[in-house]
Amino acid sequence: MDSVTQLALGASIATVCVPAEHRRRALVVGAVLGTLPDLDVMIDYGNGVANFTLHRGFSHSLLVLIPFAVSLWLILRRYYTPVSEAQKPWFWAITLALITHPLLDAHTAYGTQLFWPLAVTPTMWSTLFIIDPLYTLPLLIAVIVVLLAPLRPFATATLKTGLIVSCLYLSWSWAAKFMVTTAVAQRFETAGEALKVFTTPTPFNTLMWRIVVMGPESYEEGYYHFLRSDWLSFTRADRGERLFEQAKHIRDLQQLEWFADGFNRADRIADKLVITDLRMGFEGNYVFQHPVAEMKAGQWRAIESSRLPSSLGSDDLAIFWDKFTGKERPPAD
Repeated sequence: MDSVTQLALGASIATVCVPAEHRRRALVVGAVLGTLPDLDVMIDYGNGVANFTLHRGFSHSLLVLIPFAVSLWLILRRYYTPVSEAQKPWFWAITLALITHPLLDAHTAYGTQLFWPLAVTPTMWSTLFIIDPLYTLPLLIAVIVVLLAPLRPFATATLKTGLIVSCLYLSWSWAAKFMVTTAVAQRFETAGEALKVFTTPTPFNTLMWRIVVMGPESYEEGYYHFLRSDWLSFTRADRGERLFEQAKHIRDLQQLEWFADGFNRADRIADKLVITDLRMGFEGNYVFQHPVAEMKAGQWRAIESSRLPSSLGSDDLAIFWDKFTGKERPPAD
């Protein structure tokens, strides 16, 4: 999720754990801890693919953050008076402010390595868009109220309400994903096709969802809108399976396939092999594209990977808005 959301979540979750007289301190500590895991973006891992796939790695691992939280609590218990005065509440404030960050990130499409250093596929529950005001605003309002009036009774009520509303919205996102996945399964069961499906909300909402269905040599992209039940139509595109087979020895290609769980496309562009992540963006304009090899003497040879600039902008948001409002109808099957 975005930095504002993570700051608000860390601050609110820490504040609700501690005594009222410690709330302003907890706001600061929670905001810092809620932001801390994302500082890994400052690390240069060597090339574009490494920076892409190792982000949300060790700094987002529960196997790292839980021991770190305990160690930090032990240190603060000794040297920081509020923690020594209310040891158990502060233990939960510190621990939850840290671990809720990667757990929330795992609800987006970008892979989160919750169990680093284990070589398991990154978690991408993809029930929330990376920025969702309906999730963030209740938390942000709670943080502002507590900051201005930490000891007032309505501050407690606002804080608890903000957390409850955000949790209910998160629960709704899971229910919505289940309904979308069920509708897609029924659609393709009728067509008699095997399914490998990725579903994710479109920008800033959980009412319209984007769907990618992978096949052996192609994939299909579609949209589902809760307010218009006729929206479940797909367009097919080539995955570039032949290119994947030719370049399967390229390490960066293997890394990208692992990171996206196979939701990638391969293209040959100016004698370079470009791998596109199909989870983020939409057909014709994706966020993450990496050249990983070039053709030499009839073979693909690895190059130092980079990331192609994304051209996503306000025009693309306008496309989604048109889809959302029904100005652009989906193509017929």
